[in-house]
Amino acid sequence: MADIFTYIFFIIGLILIIKGGDIFVDSATKAAKMLKIPNFIIGATIVSIATTLPEIIVSVQATLSQNVDMAVGNAIGSVTANTALILGLFITFMPFEIKRRDISFKGISMILAVIFLITGCIVTKKQVLSFKGESGEYYLLSALGVTLLISVFAVFIFENIKSIKKEAKNDNESETFSAKEKIICTFSFIFGAAGIVIGARLLVFQGTQIAISLNVSQRVISVIAVAIGTSLPELVTALTALKKKSGTLSAGNILGANIIDLTLILPLCSLISIVSGTGELAVSASSVSFDMIMCLIVICIAVLPTIITQKFQRWQGILLLLIYGGYIYFIVK
Repeated sequence: MADIFTYIFFIIGLILIIKGGDIFVDSATKAAKMLKIPNFIIGATIVSIATTLPEIIVSVQATLSQNVDMAVGNAIGSVTANTALILGLFITFMPFEIKRRDISFKGISMILAVIFLITGCIVTKKQVLSFKGESGEYYLLSALGVTLLISVFAVFIFENIKSIKKEAKNDNESETFSAKEKIICTFSFIFGAAGIVIGARLLVFQGTQIAISLNVSQRVISVIAVAIGTSLPELVTALTALKKKSGTLSAGNILGANIIDLTLILPLCSLISIVSGTGELAVSASSVSFDMIMCLIVICIAVLPTIITQKFQRWQGILLLLIYGGYIYFIVK
């Protein structure tokens, strides 16, 4: 049984990631403005990627530590938690209408990303591999899968830039910043980045220790505790939007984060795995056959009826929450 300090450091890691991510996003956005980067570029790229930085760093740290189940489980688990738990809670309490053009591109991109991810894994032969003394059946994320995922990411960023550029009105306005503001921004940027990195290290190491002590797999810890923990920024955004009755803001944030989780994190982890000499990124067979399928199901429930009806309906939220509850029960029993 893990001692109390293991759980304390695990929670500290979560707090550092969440707070560090918040500070990093604010300072990165301000730094971009200081460097005269247009607002539409900031919104479409820097903020979109920075808000998913907790998931990125945790998965990268896990890959470097050869905790492959945690690297993959965190990315997939975060998307499932974002969609079924956070979006499900939101639309259960506040169903809302959304324009088809605001949901179609991101929704279809998410569905394609999961399909490409599953395809990129199952084209390789299943084999028994051992990591950290634990053996199991794994697929390897193929070059085909990585290429398809990066293609979706590139199209997503291009579409973001194009659509935000249309709405940009004040990009030619320049702000002036004092020397004090520049110094504070620099230190905030460093502090935020350090918080995320240190928090990720604590999360991966302590999460592994908790998994060992409870005699459960890293996959279980990653798709529940780590994934939900790194999704807390999206939850805070959803709660804020719920209070302000701004459903489109919350849905847009969640869908954008999901696309980056799926199309950037795992290709990045795959590249790191290859460069570090470990080889192609290993993905557990249970993750492919269960976690990814569940992820695809909840995305389809959230997206497809909404594209048709142009509204998120209460029944979708309730169904998503029920499915997520059953999913958690099944993997921990």
